[in-house]
Amino acid sequence: MAGERLKTVRSRWRNHWRQMLGVAVLTTTLAAAWHQLDVRLGGFLEEAERSTYDTVVTRFTQRPEVSSQVVLVAIDQLSLKDIRANAQYALNFGNWPYSRNLWARVVEQLEAEGARAIVLDAVMDERGTDESMDLAFAQVLQATATPFFLGVSTHANAPRLPPADFSAPPPTEAPAADVLDAPRPSTAEETFPEEAGSETFMEEASEGVLPSVTPEQVARALAFPVRTDGRALPALDYETSSGERLPSHPVQPIPVLVDAVDGFGLVEPEADADGFMRRTRFVYSDGANAFATLPVRVAAGLLGASAIELSGRTLRLGSRAYAVDADGSAGIDFGGQLHDRFTSVPLISVLDAWVKRSQGQPTGLPPDVFRGKVVVIGGNAVGLNDVKATSFSSHEPGVVKQAAVLDTLLGSGRFITRAPLWASLALVFGVAFASAVLLMTTRWTPLEIAWPLGLYAGMSWVTGPILGLTNTYVLTALPALAGVLASVSAVAFNHLVANEEAAFIRQAFSRFMEPKLVEQMIAQRELPRLDGENVEITAFFSDIRGFSSFSERFKDDPRKLVRLLNTYLTRVSAALLKEGGCLDKYIGDAVVCLFGAPMRQADHALRGCRGALAAKAAVDRLREEFRAQGLPDMYTRIGVNTAVNFVGNFGSEQLFSYTAIGDGMNLAARLEGANKAYGSVIMIGPRTYELAREHIEVRELDRVRVAGKTEAVTVYELLALKGGLEARKRETVERYHAALALYRAARFEEAAAVLDARRVEDPEDGPTQALLERCQRYAKAPPPGFDGVANLDK
Repeated sequence: MAGERLKTVRSRWRNHWRQMLGVAVLTTTLAAAWHQLDVRLGGFLEEAERSTYDTVVTRFTQRPEVSSQVVLVAIDQLSLKDIRANAQYALNFGNWPYSRNLWARVVEQLEAEGARAIVLDAVMDERGTDESMDLAFAQVLQATATPFFLGVSTHANAPRLPPADFSAPPPTEAPAADVLDAPRPSTAEETFPEEAGSETFMEEASEGVLPSVTPEQVARALAFPVRTDGRALPALDYETSSGERLPSHPVQPIPVLVDAVDGFGLVEPEADADGFMRRTRFVYSDGANAFATLPVRVAAGLLGASAIELSGRTLRLGSRAYAVDADGSAGIDFGGQLHDRFTSVPLISVLDAWVKRSQGQPTGLPPDVFRGKVVVIGGNAVGLNDVKATSFSSHEPGVVKQAAVLDTLLGSGRFITRAPLWASLALVFGVAFASAVLLMTTRWTPLEIAWPLGLYAGMSWVTGPILGLTNTYVLTALPALAGVLASVSAVAFNHLVANEEAAFIRQAFSRFMEPKLVEQMIAQRELPRLDGENVEITAFFSDIRGFSSFSERFKDDPRKLVRLLNTYLTRVSAALLKEGGCLDKYIGDAVVCLFGAPMRQADHALRGCRGALAAKAAVDRLREEFRAQGLPDMYTRIGVNTAVNFVGNFGSEQLFSYTAIGDGMNLAARLEGANKAYGSVIMIGPRTYELAREHIEVRELDRVRVAGKTEAVTVYELLALKGGLEARKRETVERYHAALALYRAARFEEAAAVLDARRVEDPEDGPTQALLERCQRYAKAPPPGFDGVANLDK
């Protein structure tokens, strides 16, 4: 069965591969056009691609290991609560947002813990209510050897900075530096409660004129040199409610920090249209200057990069190179949720550690938790409203983006990049072609339903392993959509072919089968394999005994002969069609009919037997009609055999028909002719008897050997349906079987005696007379090497 199915698939491929290829090419072209249009308009396909991207990323890029490069100091709900509940903390630092002397204490403690760098995922662009605290914070930053980096936001109303001149040396005379470097009497003191050690810590704050900076200094501090291959950098802009895009510019930090901070970086949200953070750009431009994002500015400072280089699909920072997309962006490799990927220490723990260290007590922090790490300070408290969505979670602190990008820049160096469009289109073509081939060769209805449904869900298991191994994302929704389109086209083609086949079957078989059977065959999709298949069928052969003599009577009136013959063929054919037979052909007066093909019939053997009995009965009635009209007698002999035969369309380009060939068909024809030697009317083969024996009455005639074959087969005379045999004929059959047993034992005289006695009671029984004559002949001259098998000559 599997072999036949494979032949069918191969045949359909051979006949329709051009159509399959055409479906794939057309589908790929439509998908590519849709993709290009959708990218510009941001429609359904773009949304679907984002959804599948999230599925693939979360399934194939999640990693269990914690970052070895980045540690978080979390401004969490616990820290906000404990600082507010601590009277001395509340007095010295106030409520959120805290005065900047708190950040000075945090910076001092992190430096003491051996931090590699400190990154504050926040902006400081408004002066504090006590500006001496701003000055004090700047003093700490200048005195600290640990690099400190700060965020910068953008706004449409921010003034545009002049172009930064990185070719000139940094200014050597800066009023801000003079003020910051000169110690001043303290204007504030921080006192901590008794349980903290009853110590008093004096803040070396500055008095006097606040520092000022020029726009050129600010530009030089915020901007960063970028070298490109001529590409345009993404613009700093925002979209209005009307859809218009207007330029924006960096908001300048407070002047006192301009020369105190080691580097500033943009903290743009960089969210997709649905609000999820998936991708990042590394540098932006406002038309006058280029501004690095905060993680890039930190990495550039730590890697000693004097400029950012963007060339082709490569980003360079110093000696390190990173693969990015052609537009200079890349997907963020989060690797999981924030709490799974990064060690997090509450802000209150760091602040308490500073107090304890100042009192000479153990800090209580995990050993070396910050040593050699880049510490990113960011909020994850609900009240800070810094909640963003990523592929892994719809509620993540915004600091996850800075931490993940920085971890990639300093660690693995592998962002998630898009595969070239040609690679995605190659997958689109492959999926479309596979869909067309699969559905157009199998033509299996459950698969036609399941395949398109499974494509969308299953495509991630094709692109996912690629992403997991190479950090390259191949478009996933587009191939799935193309596969669905190809599947719909293939199903439409299948229905078109099925309709054409049904029309052909209806036309080809309506003359040879009952119309209702033809329609049933089409409705049940039991269409025949017109290119041929091996099927077990039951073949019917009939012929008119002495047709030459019969036709001789009408040599002067051939038209009458034709009318009589047509009447005969019509009666026999009607009997066969009523039993579900398929008329194969007429060969002169001979009728050939098939049961079990083209429509599968589990009871084809029984149908063949019923058809043979019905044909005999129809001929018997016709004989009576002919006798009443004074016409010559017409006697029919029938052969029925069941076997596996090759059925299909046979013939030439000019003429072909549906028929069967094989040894089984040959034996059926031989059985029809053998009736003459046995005096029987209907002779059936052994397989027919085996399948229908519970429903028919038979006489075992003999064991015969067909010409060209060495194996003997048992043949039977079909007498009636079960229970329909007359008592007299049953007695004749029993006597025949008894004589046949004696005959096979070479007891010819005894067998002849049994048959001769029965001949008187049933003188018209042909098989009895035939076997009697053979026994009498063998009794006089026994054949040499007798084995009880008769040779059935051609």
